[in-house]
Amino acid sequence: MKYDGRKYVIITFITLIGIIYAFKLFYMQVVDDSWKLRAQEIAEKRREITPPRAVILDRNGKKVVENKTYYNLMMCEDEIVDLDTAAFGKLIGWTREEIRERFKEIKTEQGKFRNRQTGKMESNYRSFRTYPFLKEMTADEMSTIVPHLEQFPGFREEVSSMRNYPYGNAANILGYLAEANAEEVGPRKFYKNGDYIGRAGVERYYEEEIRGKKGIKYVVLDAVNDKVASFENGKYDTTAKQADPIHLGLDIELQAYGETLMQNKKGAIVAIEPKTGEILTLVSAPTYDPNLLVGKKKIKENYPDLVNDENKPLFPRPLASAYMPGSTFKTIQSLIGMQEGVITENTGIPCNKSVVGCHNHPSAQNVTQAVQMSCNPYFYAVTRRIIHQKKSKNINEDAAIGLGKWAEYMHSFGLGKKLESDLTGISSGVIPDPKYYDKWYGHNNWRFSTIRSISIGQGEVQLTPLQLANVAAIMANRGWYITPHVVKSVGDSGPLERFRKKNYTMVDRKYFDPVVEGMRRCVHEPGGTARRARIPGITMCGKTGTVEDQRELKGGKLLKRPNHSVFICFAPMDDPKIAVAVFIENAGGGGGTWAAPTASLIVEKYLNGEICEQNKPKEQRILDAKLSLWE
Repeated sequence: MKYDGRKYVIITFITLIGIIYAFKLFYMQVVDDSWKLRAQEIAEKRREITPPRAVILDRNGKKVVENKTYYNLMMCEDEIVDLDTAAFGKLIGWTREEIRERFKEIKTEQGKFRNRQTGKMESNYRSFRTYPFLKEMTADEMSTIVPHLEQFPGFREEVSSMRNYPYGNAANILGYLAEANAEEVGPRKFYKNGDYIGRAGVERYYEEEIRGKKGIKYVVLDAVNDKVASFENGKYDTTAKQADPIHLGLDIELQAYGETLMQNKKGAIVAIEPKTGEILTLVSAPTYDPNLLVGKKKIKENYPDLVNDENKPLFPRPLASAYMPGSTFKTIQSLIGMQEGVITENTGIPCNKSVVGCHNHPSAQNVTQAVQMSCNPYFYAVTRRIIHQKKSKNINEDAAIGLGKWAEYMHSFGLGKKLESDLTGISSGVIPDPKYYDKWYGHNNWRFSTIRSISIGQGEVQLTPLQLANVAAIMANRGWYITPHVVKSVGDSGPLERFRKKNYTMVDRKYFDPVVEGMRRCVHEPGGTARRARIPGITMCGKTGTVEDQRELKGGKLLKRPNHSVFICFAPMDDPKIAVAVFIENAGGGGGTWAAPTASLIVEKYLNGEICEQNKPKEQRILDAKLSLWE
């Protein structure tokens, strides 16, 4: 019993010691940043080795993105001893003032943070860290500096790499790199000062797969922080590993050809392999050479010009531009009408121009002829029957019910929503539903006559060129699609899981046949609107579209601009290998005038590898054309 008091004293003492240690640890790790900085300083004794980024190949194994070796001149302030700025300036070709300004610039670039202990803003710059002093130097430039670096402690060379684009095409697909910012660098993060990170396109979306795995080399430093040896003979070093190649579905030569066809034009070309959803080409016009945005020097020099260009070469038109689809939309209206049972494939409707304007042609006796001749009154009547099915005695409520169902069908075609692709900057387009029109006109205060322009792909309906190409792929597959994507495989792993799944529309397979036949006749039979799309020996199925472009001026006056030219197609008819959408802004004429022949050249080039003599004049006509109200 006489020892009980001692026991409690000992327990109390141990508890107090534990509390003191816990508080100290909390203070060191959370409150006092000086300990964290000391740990970072110690960590700087290890050297991170950054591997080259993954090489990117097209579907045929051609290298579309590679790495080119450059050098950085690195500096660590704590290791600099009595810098002779005059001598150093002579070595690198700078003045003393330029050297002083560069030191200031490096500190400014690191930004600031709020110290939790003092509440004050402090610089992220740390004198024990290494920063790039000169960047993106060629081997010849660095070779004149390296032999003299021993005279300037604190400076060393670092091998780096930057991207190179051998073809100079596909800028909007591949993207570009830029330096990691202050929030992205740090001792516990992948990036350090001067590292580059993907900012757009494939480079951004697949950043983690492309950047590889860093290596670590531990070094022993002497009293003046010079490296004297590897720690433990490299026992704890790890090797940097370059990431596996990225294989694209893109055909780079087809991409280059498409960009050539679209010179002096605004718009887009998208081509998809229907069976896989792989994007074969994705042309945004106008475009730019991706080599213009390689490295900080070129970005600083060229980016402002590209941003300020009135023709917007940086804008990804195939992904982000939402256009009215025009008569290409009639293919889907036909399918929904048959699925809903408001028409059959043999339904005939008079071409009544008093209802809606149309070009001269015989009245369509069935769905196939309606698609072939692109009859506006036919699809006006079909869409009216879809919207008004007498599900309610109130005509406005009936319209809301019908439009709601119609919008569901459209969503099943990937319209009115973002396609979950591996590209960035994708727009959802617009498929109006009852809520959309309720905002404009009031709840149940509208009917089909209010929204009739949607029947022929005008008015509020808007699709991106990527969505249009996907519609063409759905037609080719007779009712399903795989989400369009750029990357075929990361290494040998194949596409991402979601790019292996078939997405089915709400329309049964059997209803596609009469529509597809109408698309074939549109190209190959008299009365079709796409005769300029014919290719000898290849059965093409296509649908033209002509889209009005009106701009409202001050005072409510409308300015009518030249029509947009639109065309979707796939080929061959019975074993489709390619589905294409072409959209040329303000080209004038109809879809068969400019978009259809352009699409046919893409198809012919992909399937045959060359343009036949018969179609050479067609090719030259497209190459020579200067369209789209070029600024």
